[in-house]
Formats: sequence, C-alpha cells, structure tokens
Amino acid sequence: MDKEKILDTVKHKISEKIQNLEKLIAETRASSNDTKSSMGDKYETGREMLQQEINNLQRQLNEVLNQQNLIQKITSDLSLKVQNGALVKTDRGLFYIAAPIGELILENQKIMTVSVEAPLAKAMLGLNAGHTFSVNNTTQTIQEIW
Repeated sequence: MDKEKILDTVKHKISEKIQNLEKLIAETRASSNDTKSSMGDKYETGREMLQQEINNLQRQLNEVLNQQNLIQKITSDLSLKVQNGALVKTDRGLFYIAAPIGELILENQKIMTVSVEAPLAKAMLGLNAGHTFSVNNTTQTIQEIW
C-alpha cells in the first residue's frame, strides 16, 4: 500500500473542504449584505440567522485548517508502531491515522481515515503488529503497520 498516495489524497480532500467552506462563507456573507440593503431593520432576525450560519461555517473552516496544519507534519515514512501517520491493518480493516476524512478507496481497498483523537486510534496508539485492542466491545488484532 502506497502511503504517499494516501497522504496526498487526504491533503487533497482537506484542500477541497477548505475551498468549499470558503465559498459558502463568501456566498452567505453576500446574502447577508443583500438582506441589509434591501429589507431594512424589520428583518433583523433573518440577518442574525445568517450571521449564526457564517459563524458556524467559520468554526468548521477553522477545524479543517487545523487538520491541514497537522497533516502537513505527517510524512510517508514507515511506522513500526501505531502513531500519527501510520497505516494500520487489523483483522477488521485498514486505518490511516491522520485526519478524519472518512472512507477512501485506493487500489481497490477501503481505507478509513481517522484522527489521532478518535477512540479507535487512541486504543491503538503505541501498539505493534500482533497486539490486540478493544473499542466498543469489539476486539481487533493489528496485523501490519506501515
């Protein structure tokens, strides 16, 4: 499995998320400005709802920007134990410990990307191939680590 390809895919997905959120924020701000100029004070509630939406989108953008900063520090070097940037094969699937992007399909294999803060990743951190761990009453055995 090519960790460089996985890392590049995760970086690309994060960049896409950032662009989409920036676009949504810009569109929502433009909508808010249109409301101000055409409707007057009678529609303060509508403007406040738009401002809350902008704040929500901004929080999401900040989270994704933090993920991007963390992902920039990850290398595609081989890992001997489970750590940030490790690709882990268990008896239940492939997991890439990096950013919570979700499911990726590369080379006809399903890879779940999870944050180092996810309960699954926390249960695996520091373990080596052959070790067993349990999350939500489900036991898994680490088969390989790249």
